[in-house]
Amino acid sequence: MSSQSFADLGISRPIVDALLKQGMSEPFAIQRLVIPDVLAGRDVLAKSPTGSGKTLAFAAPLIDRIDAQARRPAALVLAPTRELAVQIVEQSRPLAQARALSIAAVYGGVGIERQAKQARRAHVLVATPGRLLDLLGRGAITLEHVRALVLDEADRMLDMGFKPDVDRIVSRVSSDRQTLFFSATLDGEVGRLAGAYTRSARRHEHAPPRSEARVEHRFVGVVPQGKVDAVVGELRRGDAGRTLVFVRTKHGADRLAKRLAKHGIQAAAIHGNKSQSQRTKALAGFESGATATLVATDVAARGIDVDGVARVINFDPPHDHQAYVHRVGRTARAGRGGVGVTLVLDDQVADVARIARSLDLRHEFAAAGFHGGRDHRRRRR
Repeated sequence: MSSQSFADLGISRPIVDALLKQGMSEPFAIQRLVIPDVLAGRDVLAKSPTGSGKTLAFAAPLIDRIDAQARRPAALVLAPTRELAVQIVEQSRPLAQARALSIAAVYGGVGIERQAKQARRAHVLVATPGRLLDLLGRGAITLEHVRALVLDEADRMLDMGFKPDVDRIVSRVSSDRQTLFFSATLDGEVGRLAGAYTRSARRHEHAPPRSEARVEHRFVGVVPQGKVDAVVGELRRGDAGRTLVFVRTKHGADRLAKRLAKHGIQAAAIHGNKSQSQRTKALAGFESGATATLVATDVAARGIDVDGVARVINFDPPHDHQAYVHRVGRTARAGRGGVGVTLVLDDQVADVARIARSLDLRHEFAAAGFHGGRDHRRRRR
């Protein structure tokens, strides 16, 4: 299966050539699973972790199915964050251009009039829910011609409270549509939502084995006053490279970036209170390597899809195993190695132990001197 090509899956020559120009000659696992069903017009439920190649899994076949003469927009992609919306467009634009199609993103934080014009011309519209509802409320665009709907990172749209907005948007799209639903989990409320939005959907799950992911997982016991020093120590290791640091709150992101600066470490913070220009500048610096450390909240980081992240540090542990996978999944991409480091306070041991057990990381957790949340207090200097 690994030698299967995009052409073997049914992708047209113009898009195959566009993919080759981007260095994509062989499809990733999730792409092999999903592309044939999308090309066949079927609804799809896809469970796949961050960094697995899901954007091209829906973009390549979706663009292949749209006629250049179709009324616009013909396809709608909903994304939880503006960063993710922009990155979907950037990855998809060469494919769209190969078939004489246009693609545009609409999201908050920038002028709405220019976006409205671009949205009306786009064959494929990528949107955050709030800005799309603004445009619909103004009568600036219509969704009556949409025949393909994609919900990307649907689990995070629920986490961020977008369900009422998404329901309103979906009600404006024809029921005679193809629906593609991508999420890191298909359990619970996410699964119920998937069932409500799709019809006779093909379900695909891709969870790369740990040997494929090549992530080194480490847990580090710390005391509150030693957390910043622990991060500094990690960042100064010889193999540090580009590092993404996760914190719980917006204020915590700004505060940690400032404290790292006092240690001579240049770091940028990204979170929901930053303006679009600030977020774009921070991401650009991180992508170029000008800023090697990016401090982010979970919500802001949903759209970060940067190659070459050598390390993820959980300054504040994630709230569950799914969030852990979302965070640490930003390293060790495309066959590269990576490191995931989680700082653990005494009162967080039991919660982090549950995450470690869920992800079969018991050995790594025990290697740090923890014992599943029991008798975990150790003498620390």
